[in-house]
Amino acid sequence: MVRQSGLIEEAVLGDYLERLRATGTTPSDPRLLAGLMIRDHLLTQFQAEQILVGRWRRFFIGRYKILEQIASGGMGYVYLGEHLHMRRRAAIKVLPLAQAVNPAVLERFRREGRAIAALNHPNIVRAYDIDQDQNLHFLAMEYVEGTTLNDLVKLQGPLSVLQAMHYMRQAASGLQHAFEATLVHRDIKPGNLLVDLSGTVKILDLGLARFYLDDTDDLSIKYDELVLGTADFVAPEQAENSHDADIRADIYSLGCTFYFCLAGHPPFPAGTVAQKVLAQLKQTPRPIREIRPDVSKEFAAILERAMAKRPKHRYQSPAELVDALTNVLLLSGETAVGGMGRTLTESSRWRQQQLESQRRRWFRRAVGAGIALVGGGIAALTALLSRGKKQPPTGPGKRVAATGESVQL
Repeated sequence: MVRQSGLIEEAVLGDYLERLRATGTTPSDPRLLAGLMIRDHLLTQFQAEQILVGRWRRFFIGRYKILEQIASGGMGYVYLGEHLHMRRRAAIKVLPLAQAVNPAVLERFRREGRAIAALNHPNIVRAYDIDQDQNLHFLAMEYVEGTTLNDLVKLQGPLSVLQAMHYMRQAASGLQHAFEATLVHRDIKPGNLLVDLSGTVKILDLGLARFYLDDTDDLSIKYDELVLGTADFVAPEQAENSHDADIRADIYSLGCTFYFCLAGHPPFPAGTVAQKVLAQLKQTPRPIREIRPDVSKEFAAILERAMAKRPKHRYQSPAELVDALTNVLLLSGETAVGGMGRTLTESSRWRQQQLESQRRRWFRRAVGAGIALVGGGIAALTALLSRGKKQPPTGPGKRVAATGESVQL
């Protein structure tokens, strides 16, 4: 099945198997063989898992080889891919087949590609290509090694105040660039802000973005979609009519995002989606300084203004927000207000944690397979002794049929 997948060149695969035979280390259990191939960097964990359940197709999309699955969501699956010729890694966003038949979803997917292609800023994930491979629509984007603010807060707890200010300033800088390109994001939230290993924030997922000066960009009206966004972070005016939302709605969502980063929960954490939307329209969140006394009055005032219910009471552009944050950072004694040198964690430590997690996972599988083999051998020996005659032992491993089933994208 590995041979059928085309993931490993025939000559390389042949040499590898020959070395295993020569050293007498060829395992009989497919899971153990998969573990060895992962250890020797012939397969990734994702590729091995797919092949072990009988899926050997769709490891190549366009000019990219699929290495791992990064994320999944309502608008698609995201994979780590490698360009076949350039060897450049990219994040490949694939539109699910069931969604591709929906005209509204397909148009939004294509517009996301156009939106990202119109931007070129260090705080926004870049796009490389948008294309179609048979019935699969995909978008190739810059691969960022790091984590989202949502996962970071869940993993390490609320951010420090200084960290939050630096990250918010970078995100606002990226939004200013989008604003100058006449784009409004409409889905700013912790899950859509990535932090790479150097501490650089990057905005991603422009699936709901629109060119607000383009009268033909009216998918919200065309498909009668009044409410778009995420309830925990959506601006009041966007909750009432998404088509009329402008850059000030993104500023509101950014304020809610960093309220979450400091408090560890959204401004209105309780209730249903409808109740949260109503709270965004009518209620005032608990003051951040009651939750985090270490937040300065100046930074609390910035959050409060960013989250003002009426757009006219907020910052009128992300650039104004950047200036306000810069002043507060300078008052706090920060001279390098870019914050690019503030690392999420040490790169080696972050990568080491990922590697150790994968090793532990495959070690458990290998031990389980080994115990199963030993158990099978003992059972066979016991049967032979009890029956007094020679019986061929039955292997414990399940055989996997080479069905050629496609990887579910």
